[in-house]
Formats: sequence, structure tokens, C-alpha cells
Amino acid sequence: MRHLTTCFLLLALLAGCGKKEADETSEAPASESQTAPAPEAAAPPDRVTLTAAEQQVGGVRLGTLTQRPMSGGLKVNGVLDVPPENLVSVSAPMGGFVDRTNLLQGSRVRAGQMLAVIRNPDFVQLQQDYLEARSQLKYARAEYERQGELYRQEVAPQKNYQRAQAEYEALQVKTNAQAARLRLAGLPIGGRIVSTATLRAPRGGFVKAVNVSIGQSVTPTDVLFEIVNPEHLHVELTVFEKDIPQVKENQLVRFSLGNDSLSRERTAHVYLISKTISPERTVRIHAHQDREDEQLLPGTFVRAVIETNRVTVPTLPEKAVVQFGAQAYVFVAADSAAKAGTATYRMVPVTRGVSEDGYTEVHLPAAEQGKPLHFVTKGAYSLLGKLKNTEEE
Repeated sequence: MRHLTTCFLLLALLAGCGKKEADETSEAPASESQTAPAPEAAAPPDRVTLTAAEQQVGGVRLGTLTQRPMSGGLKVNGVLDVPPENLVSVSAPMGGFVDRTNLLQGSRVRAGQMLAVIRNPDFVQLQQDYLEARSQLKYARAEYERQGELYRQEVAPQKNYQRAQAEYEALQVKTNAQAARLRLAGLPIGGRIVSTATLRAPRGGFVKAVNVSIGQSVTPTDVLFEIVNPEHLHVELTVFEKDIPQVKENQLVRFSLGNDSLSRERTAHVYLISKTISPERTVRIHAHQDREDEQLLPGTFVRAVIETNRVTVPTLPEKAVVQFGAQAYVFVAADSAAKAGTATYRMVPVTRGVSEDGYTEVHLPAAEQGKPLHFVTKGAYSLLGKLKNTEEE
């Protein structure tokens, strides 16, 4: 009897232990499932989600593609140049030695301002010849008048009067020629004899080049100074031979300077088309600026667009198109629903066309065409910054 009681107790103890282990086994997965969170799905690399506060700070605004008339353009390069009458090369007509000069490259000069003083021993001979010719002319004139009076009184023969007249006129020509040589050399006409001449600026402008130094020997063919007047700069463009049929006179030219970090746009109009083709198979196009700017410098590189026609194209505001690397992008509102108070946008690559009056021509990929898309017209760069920062994290 006591043996049976012991067996029942052992069986009850074993049953209790088995149930406890089963309970612990069944509770373990539930506990683990409560402590280990389910992994979230990774966001697509072309999508960015903003909260309502972030949209307000970034100034995000939506809009649609608008059809606008835009100019079809021919992209060309060129330089700013001056017409021939605005570029002056100054030489010493009689040559000599540079006695003094105080000009520097870039200096502004007025018409008639002294550029340099030239010393030449031949200047003394020029003035001597003039003074001698002028003295002889004075005597010849008196003789001419005296012979004329004698001829009218029939005291002297006519040939004496004619000889005196010829000598007077010949000396008159000689004296005028000597005076012209003095003016050309920059020497005074009459008065004190000097051995230096003043070289003066033929017109106002800026000194482009100074090719002399004090004491240097110069000849009449040496260019001592170059003066440029930038008041009437024109745009000299280079167009390939195959594109010339598209270019016509009076077409609008929009250009920006190569050294302008802001890429400010200026305008001009085609004035002249060259009739010759260079060995590089290009043609020169001459365009006049619509607004003169004295701050511009000759030789500055320009990037230009010649408007060849006007077509209606899909456009967005310029701020809606962002540049990342070599590709242009726009942001559109995503179709998928977002959490309450947030909005999701996706980045779409586009092809950028011409820009005009604050709008840019935009061409969407084939997969996006025809869809009722809503584009981010303001705050696109805020979205780009958020997207790229999220990728880095």
C-alpha cells in the first residue's frame, strides 16, 4: 500500500515538471517577439519625405508644366572686340630715342594727352630747313610784288615778273611742306629750336600695351603704344559652316561673359555676317550690344545663344530644375500615400532646354509623359539637400 502511494507521488511530480517546461517553451517566442522590432522597409533612393514643418521652412510649392513660347537657339562662342576705329597704334613718325614716359598698361588717356617725349638730332635740321625756307619765302614775296609793280608800269619785261612769281610759289610750297613735317613730328612751327618732340594720343581710351622704355631707340615702324576705346564693344561670334543658314541679320543674341560667376545675361543683335569661311570651316558673326557697358574689356570670352526661331515648349520656373552632377532633375509629388502631416516627393531626371524670362524648357522621360504630375516649383534645392543627406546617413 505504501509502495503504491509512493508511485502516485512520483507520477504527479513528473507531470508537474513537464507542464512547467512546456509553459516556459511556449512563452519564450512570445517574449522574444515583443522585444525584437520588425525591420522597416528601406526608402527608395529617389524619394524624400518631408514633414509639414520641413515643407514650410523649405518653402515648398507645387505647380504644373506650362506651355510657353521660347526661342530656339544656336549655341556659339565668341569674344568681345572693338571696331578698327576704336583701336589705335601709336608710333613716332620720325623715330628717335625715348626721352621720358610715365604711362602704364591700363592707364586712361585723353585725346591730345602726352604719351612720351622723343629725342632726335634730326629735329634740329627740320626746324632749320623750315626757318630758312620761310626767310626765303619772305624775300621771294617782296621780289614778286616788286616785279609785278614794274611790269604794270611797263618798266620791266613780263618774263621777270613771271620768274619772280614762279620762285615765290615754289618757296611757298616748300615752306608749307616743311611746316607739315614739323607738325607730323610734333615739333613747334617757328620760334625756338628744340631737339625733342611730344608724342600725343590721337584719341581717348585706355592704354592696352606699352612697348617702350626710357632710352630705347625707336623707328617710325615701331608700335610704341596701343590705345583702345571700349565705348562701342561688339560681340564677335564664331559659327560653324553648317549652322550659317540658320543665322539672319537682326536676330537676337543672348550672351554671358566667361568670367562672370553669376552668368548674367546680356543681349545683342546680329549686325553683320561674314561672307568668307575660315580654314577651320567657321564664319564670323558681328553683333551689336543693346546696352553699352564701359566696364567690359576687349578680348573677354563669351558664351552666346543666337535665337533662330520661336516655338511653344513645356516649361517650368528655373528654380524648379536642380542640377546634381551632370544631370538635371525635377521633383514631383509622389502618388503613394504618406503618413499624416507629411508629403513624399520623387526625383525625376529631365533634359533642360533654353532658358528665358525666368523659365526653363523641360523634357520629361518617356515613362513620365502624359501623367498628371505636380512639380515642385519652389524649394526644389531643399528637397535635393534632404535626399542626399539621407543617402549619406
